[in-house]
Amino acid sequence: MQLTGNITAENLMTLEAYTKWRKANKADVIAHRKLRNVRLGEHLSLHFESEITIRYQIQEMLRIEKVFEEEGIQDEIEAYAPLVPDGTNWKATMMLEYTDINERKRELARLIGIEDRMFIEIEGHPRVYAIADEDLDRENDEKTSAVHFVRFEFSPAMCQALKAGAAAKMGCDHTNYPAHIEIPADTLASLAGDIR
Repeated sequence: MQLTGNITAENLMTLEAYTKWRKANKADVIAHRKLRNVRLGEHLSLHFESEITIRYQIQEMLRIEKVFEEEGIQDEIEAYAPLVPDGTNWKATMMLEYTDINERKRELARLIGIEDRMFIEIEGHPRVYAIADEDLDRENDEKTSAVHFVRFEFSPAMCQALKAGAAAKMGCDHTNYPAHIEIPADTLASLAGDIR
């Protein structure tokens, strides 16, 4: 998988090439994804995206759906490519996970607005709150969604601090889900690689 900084139909693999590549590299991609997953409390996790995770997602969708026409390929790129970090931010898929359906229904009603209360706090800098669901609103008056897409946009000074090895916390200050965690060093090193 060649990383180019810009996912296009021309730099994706053919279905045949991807099938061969996948056999040899799937475990590495899964390890990369796992490294970039941060749990916050019992029921919330952020899966921080990268060009690797998004290229893999697009290639998987093309493989599963057996898409090889230009229009279908472009549709997948347009759906997923906006989730690749731009060099001054981190982008993540936020998941609220409740196995019991009744608990999930109750908690999603209590957690309306949680996606806007997620933050990253880089050592020596103020909190940066998530910009959530830029593609479409994922909540209504009765409940929030179990899945949100969030972006944390950093100032040049914050980017410099991250590249220099500053510590960072991830947290939530929603009334019904207050929590924070120090981002583990190995995860933070991977995320700092998204910053230019």
